[in-house]
Amino acid sequence: MKFSLGLSGKKAVIVGGARGIGRATAELLVGEGAEVAISARDADSVKQAVDALTASGGKASGAAVDVTDKAGYEAWIQSCGEAMGAIDILIIMASGVGGAVDEDAWRANFETTIMGASRGVDAAMPYLEKSDAGAIVLMSSTSAVETFFAPQPYNALKASLLTYSGQLAQAVGEKGIRVNCVSPGPTTFEGGNWDVISQAAPDIFKGVESDFPQGKLGTPEEVANAVVFLASPAASFVSGTNLMVDGGFTKRVQF
Repeated sequence: MKFSLGLSGKKAVIVGGARGIGRATAELLVGEGAEVAISARDADSVKQAVDALTASGGKASGAAVDVTDKAGYEAWIQSCGEAMGAIDILIIMASGVGGAVDEDAWRANFETTIMGASRGVDAAMPYLEKSDAGAIVLMSSTSAVETFFAPQPYNALKASLLTYSGQLAQAVGEKGIRVNCVSPGPTTFEGGNWDVISQAAPDIFKGVESDFPQGKLGTPEEVANAVVFLASPAASFVSGTNLMVDGGFTKRVQF
């Protein structure tokens, strides 16, 4: 029996799909025969990603979208459903920024991480309810489950996302929609946050790197493999979980 993810013909929306893990996820989905619609705040990044995705014959579209713009964000997701004729998969990668701890940082992380997720889910729900393989994947972080550097909005609100995801899975399961989280450890790619840290603060980077049993940070492709699996019909009996994809970086015993 040949193993298949069952993604051919599926319609996927990726919020934050132009770079890093989001881009790698889009590439995997297109490679499996899915149609994708991606967004990011930067129009040039979106265009470059869409051009690359379609160059190999894949079906992809994209738009510059800011998840803190409620009306514009919701309108874009609705337009994706109309243009593709369905939304089977919703993947939300949009994330706040770590480091800052003032009140503005709390508000910014809340608007991006929490409202970015809940607004996206609400807007896509009418389409997901019509799918025979509805799936939502949200992006948390290992910083949500262990102390990482210092108390900060990024860590706390990523943790809140785990609660939202787990309870959402219970609420929409009867509609045939699965909901899961993926929590990556520090992941590096050219131009990403950890790439910048490796150059600006190499001692910090090396300190974090040494905490990985394999001696290296993760790659977008390694995380994307897990995201795409959870989004696919191959994971049809997996819902309400938080999958750690961190190469053993997290030290707590996971039950």
